Amino acid sequence: MTMQLKLAAAIATFTTRSAAALSTVASPAVASPIVKNAAVPGLKNGMDYVKIGESDLIASKVCMGTMTFGEQNTLEEGVDQLNLAFDEYGINFLDTAEMYPVPTKADTQGATDRTVAAFLKGRKREDVILATKVCGRSDRINWLRKDKSAAAVTREQILESVDSSLERLETDYIDLLQIHWPDRYVPIFGMADFSPSLVREATSFEEQLSALKEVVDSGKVRYIGVSNETPYGVCTMVEMAKRDPDLYARIVSIQNSYSLVCRKDYEAGLAEACYYHNVASLPYSPLSGGVLTGKYANPDNLPEKARLKMFPGFMERYLGSQNEAAVAEYGEIAKEVGITPCELALSWCYHREHVASTIIGSTTIPQLKECIGAYDIKLDEETLGKIDKVYKKYTDPTKAY
Repeated sequence: MTMQLKLAAAIATFTTRSAAALSTVASPAVASPIVKNAAVPGLKNGMDYVKIGESDLIASKVCMGTMTFGEQNTLEEGVDQLNLAFDEYGINFLDTAEMYPVPTKADTQGATDRTVAAFLKGRKREDVILATKVCGRSDRINWLRKDKSAAAVTREQILESVDSSLERLETDYIDLLQIHWPDRYVPIFGMADFSPSLVREATSFEEQLSALKEVVDSGKVRYIGVSNETPYGVCTMVEMAKRDPDLYARIVSIQNSYSLVCRKDYEAGLAEACYYHNVASLPYSPLSGGVLTGKYANPDNLPEKARLKMFPGFMERYLGSQNEAAVAEYGEIAKEVGITPCELALSWCYHREHVASTIIGSTTIPQLKECIGAYDIKLDEETLGKIDKVYKKYTDPTKAY
């Protein structure tokens, strides 16, 4: 065989193997297609449901966030919110975390889970998709573990976290266990973009995924996911699980910040990775800490219980001048359409083609009704075009530094 023929044969073999390993066969036009709709009292068009990634979880397109329960909301208020969401709006999906409520503190940690447990007592367990999160690495958070060690995503801490969460939640299993944020250095929560000089030693993917496989195999956890992750993390974890499914658990979802003012990180790389790997997107903070409601437009007249007023410095990335300008322009679009800024922001997020289920959070029942009610609104092409013009002018203004 000539050298040219050998080279051609080698290229053909490589191409065939690559295609098999990294398939880009056309998938559905949206990342998480709607699989059913149910008529519900609170929505004129009913609630839609989607399949979460590679799992068999059929979840409502709106997910109840719970991080204020135990801090800004009492246990009773939290239970009332969950009952309303499930009974009136057809929501069947809720998300908590071992470190909640926020801001996380030793004396309140676990209060959110206890609220969820109280809610679950009035429900059939199989009717609720329960998601929670094991804490990411933090040298500051040293009250989660029995030995008071700093939080880290190690095998030992994952196993302890699951057992402690099950005890607080008073249930036998968790439907979706997520890593709250990576053990390794990743620029999140308003940090500047990735810098190699900040890379530090971290728990290996092997240790994390094998520990997660343990809790899945034990029956304590059904599926696993990630949060605040990057394309590198998603692709690495998925490929490891595909290569060695007997060793490593496969992620089915990702929970990252995503909103009108925080889009680029997801859309520029994660959207493609998650689409081809069938990792469902579960956006959190679709209102950017409440800023997109417009309630922070006048800093001299803020509501007393507004989160950014109650907790100075918390999520302050949403208060920069560029962000305020972007929020004001989105508010003008909402006014032109005849809806509230809150409804505009949530309708946009709910119906994005790569979003599976959006995690919302409220501190009052009227807020909650407005937030879930926005699911009935679908923005027309003209309005979406106006939104895109503002986006091009203010691309992720929370990172304007």
